Amino acid sequence: MPDSVRTALVTFLGMLALFGGFTHAAAQSAAPLSAEKSDPGKMGWTTGFPPPPGKLIMQPESDFFSFPKLRWTVCHIRELMPTKEVNRGIGSPVPLAYAIDEAIDAVRFTPLGGDKLMTWKESLSTNYTDGMLIIHKGRIVYEKYFGCLDEKSKHAAMSMTKSLTGLLAEILVVEGLLDDTAKVSSIIPELKDSAFGSATVRQVMDMTTALDYSEDYSDSKADIWAYSKAASPLPKPKGYKGPNGYFEYLQTVKQDGVHGEAFGYRTINTDALGWLVSRVTGKDLAHLLSERIWSRMGAEQDGYMTVDAKGTPFAGGGLSAGLRDLGRIGLLMLNGGEINGHRLFPKAVVENIRGGGDRKAFAKAGYKTLKGGSYRSMWWLLHDEHGAFAARGVHGQTIYIDPTAEMVIVRFASFPTAKNAQIDPTSLPAYQAVAKYLMKQ
Repeated sequence: MPDSVRTALVTFLGMLALFGGFTHAAAQSAAPLSAEKSDPGKMGWTTGFPPPPGKLIMQPESDFFSFPKLRWTVCHIRELMPTKEVNRGIGSPVPLAYAIDEAIDAVRFTPLGGDKLMTWKESLSTNYTDGMLIIHKGRIVYEKYFGCLDEKSKHAAMSMTKSLTGLLAEILVVEGLLDDTAKVSSIIPELKDSAFGSATVRQVMDMTTALDYSEDYSDSKADIWAYSKAASPLPKPKGYKGPNGYFEYLQTVKQDGVHGEAFGYRTINTDALGWLVSRVTGKDLAHLLSERIWSRMGAEQDGYMTVDAKGTPFAGGGLSAGLRDLGRIGLLMLNGGEINGHRLFPKAVVENIRGGGDRKAFAKAGYKTLKGGSYRSMWWLLHDEHGAFAARGVHGQTIYIDPTAEMVIVRFASFPTAKNAQIDPTSLPAYQAVAKYLMKQ
């Protein structure tokens, strides 16, 4: 593959594939700058009228999703890619109650695999936190902003988008509009000759499909390159004859193995689920999310979703939103579909998700920091003593819900590398420590 083509594709992978939760990260230095030194304001990205060439972050450059530029990009997706709005409606926002507890900063815990105590405040910097929100018993007890983020701006949710796609699908299942036992091909005939055609809707929802799909970035023939070309909203290169858009690409995916036997985290499952949800409702994902959730939960801000060249929202990772609005999503899940005294969807939706997926199938994926967990409707279940579950995205995005502690944590972050396995050791025990602290208050 020519270097010029590979460079262009890295652009798409940065904005599309990494949004979807793939484990590749752009080349990083051996010792990345600290959170304080890589702060976008201190780096001077895009400042000036016009900014000097060395401080520009723009298309068609291929490095805007590499660290440290990443720390600016996560708050400015709409300046780099086409998007569709997730509309909050025209009603007034419903404010969240506050009871700030500054003592949370001093809560201490021991990182996984470590022997030295760390404070909650120290963990925020360690994990390159851009925004942190803690809600306890319906009130905000902690809210901090760093880096590119403030209370007026929005941040890439990355693969937390998957959990919202899964939530919409589970709502439709409970309401009887989507049959999770049906074969995908019975709903989307265009997928009958693909790997998805013989899978059930539930297998797609829980990512237990058997797909012949490679994300090996060292292989120039890996499927991820074809996927990123198809998904790019930018003009295709001269002579390109491959699929255009998410839906066309899904039709080319072949099967490898038996559906239902093992969990395999692949973003193309969420693209397929987004198509299923849109097919049975007649609405694209951005409009459906607005109609069923965003415009009804008292949101403060519109969200937005990146799209492919045909305007299809990226179901696997395209959402950007405000910190407090994702806190509202967490409250909806904590309270079984209710917020502000209104029920947005049946309680059974959250009960189905919290019930978890196939733990044996999940174990085959080998997640060392999530042993004993499972995956259901694109949510991560910890199956710990508190019944915690989460939406997760690369570079540290999290909506963490602890029903026992009546706690929701939302974190936006721009960790230098993508894998959450590198962040979990100083995140998961921190969340658990704060939960225990709040339960004593």
